[in-house]
Amino acid sequence: QVQLVESGGGLVQAGGSLRLSCAASGRAFSSYAMGWFRQAPGKERDLVAAISRSGNSSFYSDSVKGRFTISRDNAKNTMYLQMNSLRPEDTAVYLCALSTVFGAWFSYEYDYWGQGTQVTVSS
Repeated sequence: QVQLVESGGGLVQAGGSLRLSCAASGRAFSSYAMGWFRQAPGKERDLVAAISRSGNSSFYSDSVKGRFTISRDNAKNTMYLQMNSLRPEDTAVYLCALSTVFGAWFSYEYDYWGQGTQVTVSS
């Protein structure tokens, strides 16, 4: 089993920045690709960014490309999401997840999930 715990969410003004963390415990962290999803009230859970097992490859949704950066530190069993130039439409619960497949866009392709951390961006 793998346990994931997100942190770093909060309330920020538009244009501000936040850094989310996802700490993993359990089975070999570096065996999994990872992703950040977000879900706003009444909306579907959408992929924001994903990163390969080694951290050498990543991809982003068009809505965050150029503003968000995903990274991981396998020695610390932790993944990060640096969010800059935040917009009110970025407001959502952000969740981290693990997948055996790098390149997975859909939530059903991810096997383990954290509980999420709330990000609220005020205008």
